[in-house]
Amino acid sequence: MQHQFNVQGMTCGHCERAVVHAVREVDTEAIVQVNLDSGQVSVDSEKSRDAIAQAIRDEGYQVAA
Repeated sequence: MQHQFNVQGMTCGHCERAVVHAVREVDTEAIVQVNLDSGQVSVDSEKSRDAIAQAIRDEGYQVAA
């Protein structure tokens, strides 16, 4: 299942790696694509949207509703 997130606060490669790592803590098989310029994070995962969003929030980023 494809999930799209608008994530605020990502500015660099470290941010990108942190978000990818957070998502993969929830689903090790997730395919994660991050666009720093637009703040868009695309996740292909069978896990729930809420679980993925919470993992990103727990990493310290804001996820728009």
